[in-house]
Amino acid sequence: MTPQEKEPLKYLGQHLIYGIAAALTFGGLVLATDLSHIRTMIMESATPYQVLALMFFGLIITFGSVAMGVGIMNLARDDDGQD
Repeated sequence: MTPQEKEPLKYLGQHLIYGIAAALTFGGLVLATDLSHIRTMIMESATPYQVLALMFFGLIITFGSVAMGVGIMNLARDDDGQD
C-alpha cells in the first residue's frame, strides 16, 4: 500500500477515534448523571455488564459512523477552494 493509499484510511481512522471518544464521553455522562434512571436500571438487572457492553457498543457504532460521515462530507468543502 502506497502512502497515497494510506492517507484516506488514516483520515477516516482519526475521525473514528474522535467518534469513539465522543461515545465514551456521552455514555459516561449518561451513567454519571443517571439520566432517566438508566444507571439504576442497569445495575439492578441480572446482567449489568452485558447491558453496559451493548449500550457502549451501540454508542460507539453510532458516534463513530457519524464522525466518519462528517469527515467525508468535509472533504468536499476542502476541495471547493482549490478551483
